[in-house]
Amino acid sequence: MQTTYIETQQISFQDFKNQILEDYKLGRISREMSYLGRREVLTGKAKFGIFGDGKELPQLAMAKVFKNGDFRSGYYRDQTFALAVDALSVESFFAQLYADTSVEREPASAGRQMNGHFATRSLNEDGSWKDLTAQKNISSDISPTAGQMPRLLGLAQASKIYKSVKFDGSEKFSKEGNEIAFGTIGDASTAEGHFWETLNAACALQVPMIVSIWDDGYGISVPTMKQRAKADISEMLSGFQRKEGENQGCEIIQVKAWDYPALLDAYARAEHFARTESVPVVVHVIEVTQPQGHSTSGSHERYKNEERLSWEADFDGLVKFREWILNYSIEIEGKEEIIASVEELNAIDEEAKKKVKNGQKSAWENYQKTITELAFGVLPLVENLKSQNSEIETYINQYNKLVSKAKKDVFHLVRKSLLATRGTNSSERSQLMQKYNEIFEVEKDNYSSHLYSQSQWKAENVKEIKPVYSDASEDVDGRVVIRNNFDKIFTKYPETLVFGEDAGNIGDVNQGLEGMQEKYGELRVADTGIREATILGQGIGMAMRGLRPIAEIQYLDYILYCLQGMSDDLATVQYRTKGGQKAPVIIRTRGHRLEGVWHSGSPMAGILNLSKGIMVLVPRNLTKAAGFYNTMLQSDDPAVIVECLNGYRLKEKQPDNLGEFTVPVGEIEITKKGKDVTLVTYGSTWRIVMEAANELEKLGISAEVIDVQSLIPFDLTHEIAESVKKTNRLVVIDEDVEGGTSAFILQQILEKQKAFRFLDSDPLTIAANDHRPAYASDGDYFSKPSSDDMVERIYALFNETNPQKYPAIF
Repeated sequence: MQTTYIETQQISFQDFKNQILEDYKLGRISREMSYLGRREVLTGKAKFGIFGDGKELPQLAMAKVFKNGDFRSGYYRDQTFALAVDALSVESFFAQLYADTSVEREPASAGRQMNGHFATRSLNEDGSWKDLTAQKNISSDISPTAGQMPRLLGLAQASKIYKSVKFDGSEKFSKEGNEIAFGTIGDASTAEGHFWETLNAACALQVPMIVSIWDDGYGISVPTMKQRAKADISEMLSGFQRKEGENQGCEIIQVKAWDYPALLDAYARAEHFARTESVPVVVHVIEVTQPQGHSTSGSHERYKNEERLSWEADFDGLVKFREWILNYSIEIEGKEEIIASVEELNAIDEEAKKKVKNGQKSAWENYQKTITELAFGVLPLVENLKSQNSEIETYINQYNKLVSKAKKDVFHLVRKSLLATRGTNSSERSQLMQKYNEIFEVEKDNYSSHLYSQSQWKAENVKEIKPVYSDASEDVDGRVVIRNNFDKIFTKYPETLVFGEDAGNIGDVNQGLEGMQEKYGELRVADTGIREATILGQGIGMAMRGLRPIAEIQYLDYILYCLQGMSDDLATVQYRTKGGQKAPVIIRTRGHRLEGVWHSGSPMAGILNLSKGIMVLVPRNLTKAAGFYNTMLQSDDPAVIVECLNGYRLKEKQPDNLGEFTVPVGEIEITKKGKDVTLVTYGSTWRIVMEAANELEKLGISAEVIDVQSLIPFDLTHEIAESVKKTNRLVVIDEDVEGGTSAFILQQILEKQKAFRFLDSDPLTIAANDHRPAYASDGDYFSKPSSDDMVERIYALFNETNPQKYPAIF
């Protein structure tokens, strides 16, 4: 077991003094960064600023107990902490403020996140994992309040898993599970449901987690008393306080933000509970000040009275820290010892200002240099075109008059020049065009890379291995195929685990995990509470620490509870860190083609639109689903796999190579050849489309049926366009609402694949009604496309073109 801060504090007075002065210096540097950062925004050199002034002391104390291998999932005001653990420098702080797109200068997000959003890089350039136990780790921040909390649960639970689970390479992620996950959150954000759901789950699971609540008495301008049932969050949480002898609940510690010795003690105790007993701890830091207000977008003088502002000035943490240092004295061997004099502290203050100013200047010069070099490479080429069009000189003059220039201004000049010289065939224009293509590729990488994995393990690189069947292959229920495939997975990949509502003891509601908990244990096949947001969060956090979690959301309808985390966190992990972090979690769910408002929704369009960055896989049966699990466990992309809810009791032939066969992402399957019309569908609707296609054959219409299989990515080789080229008609059939997934599929086929060129009839979509199915019998039939609907509407396409051969039905 690792030692804790409490157990390592036998130090000399000189070392004690040095630590105090180093903390004071770091606090002053952080404060000067906040001051200068605000000025940079107000003078127009940066767009927006949100800073950590007022929180310096508690973050310095927290940093003292933060060790290599530990993780933080935090709040966008933790700049002092990031400085203290060497995850931030003055230069990188200002590079982020200016939105510098250089990974080297702004390693947290390469300009993709506003300032105050910190991250360390967990991955090497090739996408492989670094040794996370050899560094202090910050999982990439997000802006939505409390959105960082669900992920925190998974980061903490990973330590508990690693106490028992070992696999090849696991030493890169944990040292015997002794790591702590630290969370930070603003006091007002504890009114969010994600906070309560996370803390509740942590208290039930007993994971090593420390949550710091920075309590400054306001949520932007709204006072705490209007945020929650009780102004004091510690009082509200008193029922969570663990009782002696019980393995539930958490420890709650309240401490003042300006009391340096008390803060050191509070975090030392918090670490001791979390690291040695695997107990969640809440550190409620009260009387926090916010010297510059909420952000550069508002002034706190608008909502704080003079008395409050005066108190904040008096109880500013750095002011009180300075007082404490100057008042401290101790007698050692008959000699009075002090920490520092006024003059010494003044010298530190001046040194901090100088360091920050120099760092800011360096960051600004580097940022400007990027734009200058871009312009330097382009302007001479634009100048060469002046003789070919008189407007170009006007464009150059407009550009030169700009006081502050950005990359977009350079690109605007180039594009206007190319537009003005369209139709001109000259070497000068060709040179500019070549340069434009070159710089565009650079900026495309700067602003648009890494939405999905770009490593050798990306899902698109996983090759297809077809299911193998023999005379001995049995016809079994679909649930048996998926169950037996999971059995192979858990044996093959010891880092894989699954958890969800009813997933453990009873083997999930459809018995797809039957017997797995008994065989692989409660850690790897686990039941959870009814709390979808933190089921997803468990998956994200564990995946960030090298595990391969399968987070089960019992029904597709319930995925709405965790859609915020999917959209704001999971889908953006690789993008917002420009390939610095990844979380290859698999979300397992099931849905489609049932009756009842709450168990038959098909919110696929919402998932597609809100979760770009996550693979969306829609297998038509359980064998296909099993193949997708096998594929994604070889990949480092996250995915949601939607199993067919009505397929668990349908018979399928069980492959002989369970755990090995794969279904490639982004590849369609033609399940019925045809020559007259192309029918495109996915999931449970496929069975009904096949029925309709067979009926259409009897009516003289030869339909080609295509199972999309993978919505994201979608038909990478454009095979659907080839089908439409043959049949000249296209029908998209979907159980989502009108204009939902069918609109996405149409856009992909008609626009991206340019299949509109081959159509002899208008493209047709057959979708569900705009309401969910009633629970009444036949609700599915009257709410979602039936075989009758499909036959009649597709037949009508042919009636339009040849009414004699295909007389009207109605």
